[in-house]
Amino acid sequence: MSNPMQELFAKSAQTFAEGSVVKGRIIEIRPDAVVVDIGYKSEGNIPAHEFADAAAVNVGDEIEVLLEKLENEDGIVVLSFERAEAKKNWDRIVAICNEGGTVAGKVKAVVKGGLLVNIGVEAFLPGSQVDVIPPKNLQEFVGQTIECKVVKINQDRRNIVLSRRELVEQQRGEKRKKLLAELQPGMVIHGIVKNITDFGAFIDLDGLDGLLHITDMSWGRINHPTEVVKIGDTIEVVVLDVNRDKERVSLGLKQRTPDPWDSIENKYPVGTKVKGKVVNIVPYGAFVELEEGVEGLVHVSELSWTKRIARPSDVLAVGDQVEAVVLSIARDDKKISLGIRQLEENPWTKVASKYTTGTQVSGIVRNLTSYGAFVEIEEGIDGMVHVSDMSWTRKINHPSEMLKKGDKVDAVVLEVDPAQQRIALGLKQLAEDPWQLIEKKYKVGDIVEGKVSKLASFGAFVQLQDDIDGLVHISQVSEDHVEKIKSVLKVGDVVRARVIKIDGNERRIGLSIKAANYSPEQLKVAQEEYDKLKPGEDMVGLGEAIEEAEQARKGEDEKK
Repeated sequence: MSNPMQELFAKSAQTFAEGSVVKGRIIEIRPDAVVVDIGYKSEGNIPAHEFADAAAVNVGDEIEVLLEKLENEDGIVVLSFERAEAKKNWDRIVAICNEGGTVAGKVKAVVKGGLLVNIGVEAFLPGSQVDVIPPKNLQEFVGQTIECKVVKINQDRRNIVLSRRELVEQQRGEKRKKLLAELQPGMVIHGIVKNITDFGAFIDLDGLDGLLHITDMSWGRINHPTEVVKIGDTIEVVVLDVNRDKERVSLGLKQRTPDPWDSIENKYPVGTKVKGKVVNIVPYGAFVELEEGVEGLVHVSELSWTKRIARPSDVLAVGDQVEAVVLSIARDDKKISLGIRQLEENPWTKVASKYTTGTQVSGIVRNLTSYGAFVEIEEGIDGMVHVSDMSWTRKINHPSEMLKKGDKVDAVVLEVDPAQQRIALGLKQLAEDPWQLIEKKYKVGDIVEGKVSKLASFGAFVQLQDDIDGLVHISQVSEDHVEKIKSVLKVGDVVRARVIKIDGNERRIGLSIKAANYSPEQLKVAQEEYDKLKPGEDMVGLGEAIEEAEQARKGEDEKK
């Protein structure tokens, strides 16, 4: 016959096995715990935080709990409502995972790398899987009930990994198809700035990303999209284009306001004085912003009437507030030409009447070029002396032969061209052309003295009075044959010669050293011989002769 006590003990051991799920009844609700009677000799306490909605728990409710320990150190039964739910839910979660289904759960806390979510069991939601754009503050999700997809489950470790992002993307895909079908160019829609690049910003249209290019952000000049938008901004944009095949949408922000160039001629008529800010400087000028989206160019040539400004940066800087005058408008090309010098009267309008041809002026040599010298005759007004107008008698190859920077010189006004802002000056015109009186000063047969000024292969130049050079042909140096002129003459030698030919029109004087002591009869013979010389052996043009002499001198210098 069996013992009743042994039967009761066997039943208790089987019913109240630790780790099993048992039924119990709530007999008391305390602020920090719920007291449950499971039919054992003592009640068990369950922490209040294990109940998702403590207000929905009432005394008398029957619930299932996990028996963690029949008796702890204090002789109290240790129970867990959460672990019972987890154990009951595990098979359900596994089934959901295998079927690719979704679960809803309440976010319990922020943990390292993501969120802890109660879906009946505790599951991990990585931060990268919370949303399409990972949120900056995960704390804002704590306490929220969210829907997720089970993406990974580890039976051994009882680990579950969730993804809310997959569901969001799936929902976005459905919205994207709907949006692509509905969107039309010209529509105004709201969106959130999702990402920013150097060329623009991607706008989240609640399911579809659209590109807001930097050129469509503002009518004005911007260097980077961050000057206009920031990630997270909610903005109103205009649909510019929809490519349904490639699922691309082009958006515009500046199109929300009228194009300022549409009425540009009425707002800035030619000749109007305007104010603006220098926003960019380039080698050829400066761009001035008159208003957002409207810039005008001040070309470097329009900065000053008189100053030679090589670079706009010499007089202007980005950020400068300037005044200017509208010179021209090309609305279709969105170009406005501005001038700063037009704010003042052009001094060249008075130059023609002030400096008439023949007027004698004084000035300072400001610059030398290969072809002449620039002389400032008043502040900002330069005249140019060409090398051909520096001497009546000398062939000037470079102005430095007669002038240097800083020299104060007198000159004569030869021509004025206000339109081209040019004044031609002459130095030689200060004196009379000595060649006009050459036949009064020198006659054939005259004996003259002078210094050898230059040597050439064909002869020597002798400097006479008034800086006039006469040419001694190599055949007229000596009765003996001369192979090279430098073997008998050198620069600086004083020679005595006879004038044997004068040509005022061609500016030529022929001299003969060997004929200096000739009798009239001998001189006549020598002249006849001179006249019979071939063109190449005859007196050459003074300009050509001097040039040849210069080349010969340079060749000698190089040999040295």
